[in-house]
Formats: sequence, structure tokens, C-alpha cells
Amino acid sequence: MTTPPSGPLPTSEILAQLRASADAPLNRAMSSHPQLYRDPGIAALEDAKIWSQDWLCPGFAADIPNPGDYITFSIGPDPIFIARGQDGEIRAFSNICRHRMMVMLQGSGNASKVVCPYHAWTYDLDGKLRGAGHMERSTGFNKDDHCLPEIRVEVWHGWIYVTLNPDAPSVADSLMALEPLVAQFKLGDYIPVASQDHVWDTNWKLLAENFMESYHLPTAHKATLGGWLPLDTVEFPDRPHAAFTHQIFEKLPDSTYGVAHRDNDHLVGRWRHTSVMPTVFPSHMYVLAPDHCWYLSLRPQGAGQVHVRFGVAIAPEVHSELQGPERDAWMAELNQFFDHVNEEDRLVVEGIYAGSGAGLAAAGRLSWLEREIHDFQKYLSGRLG
Repeated sequence: MTTPPSGPLPTSEILAQLRASADAPLNRAMSSHPQLYRDPGIAALEDAKIWSQDWLCPGFAADIPNPGDYITFSIGPDPIFIARGQDGEIRAFSNICRHRMMVMLQGSGNASKVVCPYHAWTYDLDGKLRGAGHMERSTGFNKDDHCLPEIRVEVWHGWIYVTLNPDAPSVADSLMALEPLVAQFKLGDYIPVASQDHVWDTNWKLLAENFMESYHLPTAHKATLGGWLPLDTVEFPDRPHAAFTHQIFEKLPDSTYGVAHRDNDHLVGRWRHTSVMPTVFPSHMYVLAPDHCWYLSLRPQGAGQVHVRFGVAIAPEVHSELQGPERDAWMAELNQFFDHVNEEDRLVVEGIYAGSGAGLAAAGRLSWLEREIHDFQKYLSGRLG
């Protein structure tokens, strides 16, 4: 007879159980303790040791193709914006006015300058303060002293990454082992066609873990993805990597999505119907297929909610074939498909979070198909332990 859990554990004991599973071989590993997803002490450690330290992904560089294009994002409690300058360079800055702390830009768009909606302090896209009306009676006021703080930003194979940590290893160094797999797809040429932001009622780690594993696809996604992915084709890296994990899987050649367009001239053999699914720790995950790429970028809102940024890009040869009404119909079908996939995932990850609060909730054994969750445990234990 299973002994019911005895009650809430101290944060140190939750971390000890996480370390024990991370250190165990996969064939003996357990899922994480339910309180890992609910404990406020864990959430505080994540704020200090993950969100302010590691690289996060706001989206594609192709989301801001023209000078003046911008997208907004946040790193922990810090709102930021990422913009392409007149010189074509992508930069990131604090999105807080240096006058009275007003958040300035919202969403995405194009602007030749950033104007605070409170008192109209005005900044160039290089962060310099250019206009600050009615400050002439403020002794010693100098616009050069009130530039927007610049945020570290790097672009890697079409992805934008940002971090508050000046000492974080470069993205290129951290993802060096992933580079050959991603490079062959020419992801930097893909064209974004959809972007959405949602808030789900779950812990961010549950959604990350759900995305990492294919075990749930035949059941949770039986109406969408489940029938296209033979689980016996799933491959994992030979060894874990500190900054990421991934899996490789093949789609059936007659799948609606996930196979190369006839005009794709750079993928050969199995790679014409094979996808790479990386998770860049802590919270950027994507499926890179020969014809499309879709991604999630996660940011917690407390222990029980997560901000989900979702986006889709398609290969240029797919995009160039679509014109007029045909393109509109194809895009509507694509968006409907991924909306369905996301809803299937939302139902399960919100259900798991609800279950994690139950008195009888407990960790279970991991399957070989959940190898990436085990890698994630190693990452979390290393960061939080």
C-alpha cells in the first residue's frame, strides 16, 4: 500500500529530491516532487538564479526586419524592447522611462523614436535621450546622463536572445553542439507568419517539460500531431549539454506539416522529413521542420501562471508559393491547426498543475521517452541547488 505524502516539504528537501533524480540514471529517475511547481521558495530561487542569469528568447530576428521595427518583452520584472536601428543592428533596452518609470512601448510595431506616453521624454533607437521638455530649471540636468540602460542581445541562426547577465557565456558558445543540426535547415531564412501571447494557469516548468517529451503525443495530440510521429524514430543526444537538450524525430512522408517542399534544395535524404526539437534552457523551445518552425518562449507570472509567447515561421520556398486567397486560406488553416495543438497542451499542463496541489500527488517514474525531462532536472538542480 502506498504511503500518502506527509505534508509540505521545506525548500531544501524539494531540492534534495530534485538532485537525487537528476543524479540517478534515466532508467531509475523519477519525475519531480509536486512542490517543485508550487513552493514559493523555489520560485524565489528561480528569479535570482535563472531569470536574471540566463538567455531568454523574445522571438525571431525576422520579426523586426526593417529599421524602426520593435518587439517588447520582459526579463523577470524588467520590461524591455528590442529594436532594429537605422544602421540595421538589433539592440535591446530597458522599456522604462528614466523620468518617472513609465513603461513606454507596448506590443510590437515600427517607430523612428521612443516617446514616453506620460511626459513625452523622447529616446532614439540607440537609447539616447533626445527630448525632455520643461527640464531647463532642473539644475545640472543633462540629457546624456539619462540614456536607457542597454540590454545584452545576441542573434543566433535567426533567433534573438537577451540576458541581464553581463558574464553569461555567448549564445554561440553555449549552443555550439546544437549548431550543425540547426544550420542545415537555414532557419535564418524562415519567414514569421504568426505570433501570439497567452497566459496559462500552470507552472512554467510543467509546460516546458510537456514540450520536451513525445510520450504524450499519441494520447494528448491524437487529433493533431499524434498520428504523424512514429515514436520509434525518436533520437536523443549522446550526452547531456548544460545549456540545452533536444530530440530528433521523423515524420511520415505524407504528413500535412513537417516535410520538405519540393523546391527545398538543401535538405537531402531523411532530413527532408526529419525535425529537430531543441529546448534552450530555461524556457525557449521549438520544433524546427523542413517546412516550418514553431516555438514557445515562457516567462513565469508567479508559481501558478506562465506567460506563453508562441510563434510560427515558414520556409521561404513554402511562403513564395502562396499568393492571394490561396495564401489566406493556407494561413487560416495553419493557425487553426496550431491553435488546436496549443489548446490540447493547455488542457494537460493546467490539469497537471491542478493535480500537483492534491494531497496524494507524488513523483512517478520517467519513461525513456522523457529523457529531456531528466536533462532539465540536471539543469534545474545545477542552477537552484
